[in-house]
Amino acid sequence: MTRILMVCLGNICRSPLAHGIMESKLSENHFYVDSAGTAAYHVGNAPDKRSIAVAKKHGLDISTQNARQFKVSDFDTFDYIYAMDQSNYKNIVSLARHPNDIEKVKLFLEANTAIQNKNMPDPYYGDESDFEYVYKLANKTCAIIAEGLKH
Repeated sequence: MTRILMVCLGNICRSPLAHGIMESKLSENHFYVDSAGTAAYHVGNAPDKRSIAVAKKHGLDISTQNARQFKVSDFDTFDYIYAMDQSNYKNIVSLARHPNDIEKVKLFLEANTAIQNKNMPDPYYGDESDFEYVYKLANKTCAIIAEGLKH
């Protein structure tokens, strides 16, 4: 089974959306998807209500997810670790124990060659349109990554 982890700062906006979207694009028999945050601000909380709403609008239910903090053992558990932006990438890599850990970490938007800025914007301080933009960007990027994983 291939295991994929989506990581943002608080694990309530970007990574729960990417988690739910990626899960919807891959077979649960062959793939396990989870999400985490590099900070512990929201541990145990459900995703932001705006993330839940935009996911629901697109037919996904992410309301049962709970925020958790990235931990060193995630390097052992997951095959692919996708950071939503450069800051989170650096935070994850700083916890790596050896080069094999670092090899698992990718910047999420690197897979999407149509996007110049490889930092997924954080919609937390924005409005519904910011969450919609993040959803669309995550949906396109998850489709690209999922297609690559299926081959």
